[in-house]
Amino acid sequence: MITGIPVSEGIGIGKAVIVKKEYSIKRYSVDNTETEIERFIEAIDKAKKEISDIKKHAEQNLGSDKAMIFDAHLLILDDPEFVKMVKEKIQQGTNAEWAVDESAKFYESLLLSLDDEYMRERASDIKDVSKRLIRILSDESHSEAGLKNLAEGSIIVAEDLTPSETAQMDKTRVAGFVTQQGGKTSHTAIIARTYEIPAIVGVKGALEKIKDGDVVIVDGYQGTVLINPDKQTLEEYEKRMNEEKKKKEELKRFVATEVKTKDGKRIKVYANIALPDEAEIAIKNGAEGIGLFRTEFLFMNRSSPPSEDEQFAAYKAVLEKMEGKPVIIRTLDVGGDKNIPYLNIENELNPFLGYRAIRLCLGHRELFKTQLKALLRASVYGDLKIMFPMITTAGELKEAKSILQEAKEELKKQGIEFSEKIEIGIMIETPAAALVSDILADEVDFFSIGTNDLIQYTLAIDRTNEKVSYLYDPLNPAVLRLIKMTVENAHKKGKEVGVCGEIASDEKIVPILIGLGVDELSANPAKVLSVKKKITETDYSTEKNKVNEYLQIS
Repeated sequence: MITGIPVSEGIGIGKAVIVKKEYSIKRYSVDNTETEIERFIEAIDKAKKEISDIKKHAEQNLGSDKAMIFDAHLLILDDPEFVKMVKEKIQQGTNAEWAVDESAKFYESLLLSLDDEYMRERASDIKDVSKRLIRILSDESHSEAGLKNLAEGSIIVAEDLTPSETAQMDKTRVAGFVTQQGGKTSHTAIIARTYEIPAIVGVKGALEKIKDGDVVIVDGYQGTVLINPDKQTLEEYEKRMNEEKKKKEELKRFVATEVKTKDGKRIKVYANIALPDEAEIAIKNGAEGIGLFRTEFLFMNRSSPPSEDEQFAAYKAVLEKMEGKPVIIRTLDVGGDKNIPYLNIENELNPFLGYRAIRLCLGHRELFKTQLKALLRASVYGDLKIMFPMITTAGELKEAKSILQEAKEELKKQGIEFSEKIEIGIMIETPAAALVSDILADEVDFFSIGTNDLIQYTLAIDRTNEKVSYLYDPLNPAVLRLIKMTVENAHKKGKEVGVCGEIASDEKIVPILIGLGVDELSANPAKVLSVKKKITETDYSTEKNKVNEYLQIS
């Protein structure tokens, strides 16, 4: 048995298909460097055509948003620094294949040296593009062909999976993913969650221990990979897998249901999404709305911010897919563990306490206003609600609302239509916000509690630090008291409160949140139905009476 990071729940059983990444690059001297540079430029043109074709295929099968990754690949091919470095190496008298490989390794190592997990994982994009260029220069056969003709129930095992590989893969024949690299925001993880394929990443030694054709069990709950299990283990997991399928079938009865507790308290169940196409999964799983659309993913993996029109198209797509259901879109939330190079955010000793989220947006007013104008334009296509992240003072909130008003005035002057009935909310993510939630409630229409950060800031714990992760406790009385205070202050002013952090997806914690009085839970799309079921099994009055027990320090 080997272990890794579970990034997509479920159990997958099938035969291993090894995706090998090794390719041999020979270095040799060239006499005519100009001819070699011409060969390199021709390879770039061929690569662009191939990537454009793959992008079209991806748009048809994955949706336009996931196909955007290939725009980044085209940008790499046009990157003047990358092209310049390759040309300089060729001019030293070396062949183009070696020059491309060495230049790509330089940029890969640069990205892998960064603290930001998302940017480290973008090294795979450089690898994908360089591998394609080297294959074209070497005139090798297309290495992605094998992934187009997978057998039913294939377990894909790889160092990492490139966007090109996953775009052309028949996902209906994939029973699981196992990769040696990657994290929760890696391309493999996002694709796996989108298609509800069990996946484990960061599995060290996977390619050494797993052979082509091995029977493999992927346990996406525990993060374990079992290789050639004995008959008894196989039967146990097959039984679990069948039980999971039955549970999923049973849960389907909640898809179109508005749920209430056993004693009649109505709780809304929304879904969290990061990309527009995930709205379809939310709908399929019975979400009554989108409780959190994380817009930062539209800004990542590119060399410049998305234009107003690009953003408008993405927001419009989600609103149209939700067909009138509420869609809460959070404005840009970067900084901390999410760095974007083109914003030139300086390295900080304490990035989680620094220039991030609404603080960064208020410092980049035009960037912020562009997003707000795109949101306003999209508002006529559905029930849009705008949410500002990491508000800690009433002053920040008023300034953000002032910029929103400026955006409205500019659109009016341009004669562009937008809804005048957009609700405004904020994330309660810090003890400061919770403590002044009575004041903040006067300025907004709703609150959404971001428990991931609230726990981190309340308990002074870096949630990405393994050494102190054992202290990260969602049920710590200090955290629960802040949630209770926020709910009570909001309800006194007639405002609703949702929870969009990870604990909203945790069936063990859902009854406690109901007891604390929250009005809405926004869960991972795959968890929406199980959260709905849990609500129907919960008695609000009983949980409300239990609250005082949880608020005591044990």
